[in-house]
Amino acid sequence: MLADTHTQRVLDLASQKGLLYGTAKTVVDCFKHRNKIGLDVALEALKDAWRARKASADDLWRYAKVCRVANVMRPYMEVVAHE
Repeated sequence: MLADTHTQRVLDLASQKGLLYGTAKTVVDCFKHRNKIGLDVALEALKDAWRARKASADDLWRYAKVCRVANVMRPYMEVVAHE
């Protein structure tokens, strides 16, 4: 199962096609690329998405498993969920 097919939408903007992903996938991608963008950015994305209720725990966990960062995200998700 590919992570890209879950909430992917194709946009046609001025004859240019682009892809739009959901909040949960974006947060998980931040953790996937945490060494490039920084763990602080990934944590802030998780906190913002959780507080604004833009991503559910189920969606985050599903994408985390697909993108193979579930073990990395687990402790952070537990802390954010209990704040």
